[in-house]
Amino acid sequence: MAVLRAVQPRALHRPARYINKYLGLPKAREAEYHAKQAGGHKALAVMDRHLAGNRFFVETRPTIADISLYAYTHAAHEGGFDLSGYANVRRWLGNFEGIPGYVGMARENA
Repeated sequence: MAVLRAVQPRALHRPARYINKYLGLPKAREAEYHAKQAGGHKALAVMDRHLAGNRFFVETRPTIADISLYAYTHAAHEGGFDLSGYANVRRWLGNFEGIPGYVGMARENA
């Protein structure tokens, strides 16, 4: 559970996502946006290391921890985070999306 305490992707990249996606990265918020990148990459690195030896975050099947972390991580690109350097995170996203009955988080599915 230490990894879950260390990783708070919502707190780290939600502001970056909001500034980038919904505000259009205004000049007045660029410094704040760029300041969020280091913390977001730190969280992604912690996640990637943990997932190197695990299919999901807590057990061999998805739990509420995976649901919580998936909600923001799958949209990390909207906050300017490139997941190409996080192979284990990308694998985990695929594992999560492969769960029987998975429905993507999109407006048309609401």
